[in-house]
Amino acid sequence: MTHSSASALDHIRRHLQSRGEVETFDSLATALAGAAAAPDRPDNDLILDHISPDADPDLKELMRQARDALRQEIQGTVLAPEKSAARLAALRNEMAKQGYDAFIIPLNDEFHGEAAPAASERLKWLTGFTGSAGLAAVLKDKAAIFVDGRYTLQVRQEVDTDLFTPRHVSEEPLSTWLTEEMSEGDVLAIDPWLHTEKGAANLKALAEKNGLVYKEADSNPIDAIWEDRPQEPLALVVPHEEQFSGESSAAKRERIAVLLEKGGQDASVHTLPDVTAWLLNVRGADLPSTPFALGFTILHKDSTVDLYMPPEKLSPDLAGHLGNAVRVQDRNAFADGLNALAGKKVQIDPDTTSQWIVSRLEQAGAVISRADDPCMLPKAAKNPVELDGTRGAHIRDGAAVAKFLHWLSVEAPKGGVDELTAEAQLRAFRGEGEHFRDTSFPTISGSGPNGAIVHYRATETSNRPLETGSLYLVDSGGQYLDGTTDITRTIAIGTPSAEMKERFTLVLKGHIALARALFPVGTTGSQLDTLARLPLWSKGLDYDHGTGHGVGSYLSVHEGPQRISKMPNSIALQPGMILSNEPGYYKTGEYGIRIENLVAVTAMPKTQSAERETLGFETLTFAPIDRTLIDLTLLDATEVAWMDTYHADVRAKISPLLSGEDLAWLEAATAPLQ
Repeated sequence: MTHSSASALDHIRRHLQSRGEVETFDSLATALAGAAAAPDRPDNDLILDHISPDADPDLKELMRQARDALRQEIQGTVLAPEKSAARLAALRNEMAKQGYDAFIIPLNDEFHGEAAPAASERLKWLTGFTGSAGLAAVLKDKAAIFVDGRYTLQVRQEVDTDLFTPRHVSEEPLSTWLTEEMSEGDVLAIDPWLHTEKGAANLKALAEKNGLVYKEADSNPIDAIWEDRPQEPLALVVPHEEQFSGESSAAKRERIAVLLEKGGQDASVHTLPDVTAWLLNVRGADLPSTPFALGFTILHKDSTVDLYMPPEKLSPDLAGHLGNAVRVQDRNAFADGLNALAGKKVQIDPDTTSQWIVSRLEQAGAVISRADDPCMLPKAAKNPVELDGTRGAHIRDGAAVAKFLHWLSVEAPKGGVDELTAEAQLRAFRGEGEHFRDTSFPTISGSGPNGAIVHYRATETSNRPLETGSLYLVDSGGQYLDGTTDITRTIAIGTPSAEMKERFTLVLKGHIALARALFPVGTTGSQLDTLARLPLWSKGLDYDHGTGHGVGSYLSVHEGPQRISKMPNSIALQPGMILSNEPGYYKTGEYGIRIENLVAVTAMPKTQSAERETLGFETLTFAPIDRTLIDLTLLDATEVAWMDTYHADVRAKISPLLSGEDLAWLEAATAPLQ
């Protein structure tokens, strides 16, 4: 504990002592530590009122100060790459005690969502890596960290490569490295909570193939050496009203329960936080940028639910919202809940369910059925209320982005604007919008060479000014009660080079091709991915990330099962699905380019000549695309027409929310290209 947090807690103790309530200090301090482990979000002050509803104004202010001091302390202790050598040595000592020759550290937590709370950021704590995908493997005398193409630059900036050898997860996979570096009889260990059944099965097969001993650890060796490990987050769980969800939780539960009964299943187990949030129409604040409350869910074929989540997190009105059909129990009762499924047919998703849960069900005598989570497709296909909500959210978001782009056009040429300043200004404009709750992910605010780092995150150390003659890439989004947004714009600061304009226009051509695509029912995103890459491919160029990811409705900005990418995907696109359209180009050490709008899959009117039902995309994002970066000689008439129509739509939809100089700037920024 730092002097700041200790002092803040001491002030609370003395305040309680003056009121004769000092006996409540220990429980309050524990609750504040949990609140501090939750991210810094505007709605996280709600938990302070919940844990101490009778606190006077002075005590509430002291609680905020203590919570903030503890949160700052957590951030400093989790991300401390300068301590990686000592932590790695301690881990190896603990591995030796437990008899492991190798231990795998994934980024996952036990819920297997995209983000994890501070208490589960073991990969970051050990290596200093802050990306959203990766894993490390530690042997007695070697260690490696595996990342995909988005992070090949970032990993070398954040991680001590003398300690951890960076490897491309698909070109230099974990399986190859373990085969090369381990010997027959060596013990390969995992934490079964942090690996899905499918992932654990792959490692077990690898061990058997190479004569290794596969071991599921009873406890994670990192937890044994992480002395200042944060608590689990404590943030308030609230109802997500039907005016935004468009369907009651009871109706959703009944709909999924019918699927279970038809499939001969008695129950299904769900770990993904977005599934629980969608199924029960609840939202929380346990994780940064995503309105999730962490807990496990068991749905029974009679549509009742067992929810395993700390009851102290639930807001007073949540009991009435959930009703008697949802039984809330603490997380430590989850094992008993799985044991109670003995002899029953239970459906799990092997891609998202931890090996620990599968082992527990097997030990209990449950009959396990493996299939895709039955909530995923219904959640992905947004209903009319959700689609109307996201349209409104995108119009408000587009107005905020337009204000930002106007501000940038005025301030950047003066000098003095840097990545962090720009990021803060964009958030401020978003904060003015109705229903705004948070950003939908940490903003990527990359100037010049930093823009070439696909998932760059500006820090005080890396922060660069927006220099004349450079490109500025800003990828950002907002969480609104009625929708989730995600938009990328690339802006020329000053006069762009001919190469910048050429590469930008090639990316734009791919973006337009995908936006205009018409395709038969049954088409997958993988089949459409080539459309966005063809203009770049024609010049021997490409990008190392997917072209499109699914997006939730006031849920995760990265949502499955739909996606548009080179990777094979068997999920056919369906009306109501929301995806991103974001081709890009990145020149290492110089600049990055990405153009991203969100689109909704929609049924197209059937023409007389059509033999099949056809789908297309409705563009949801409305903000200007930098006209100064477009090389008109590379666009054909159809592409010019698309740009002019898009900018006319931008002007029509967001101009009512702008005035004065902002409006005048928008009219110029969306003028016809020719």
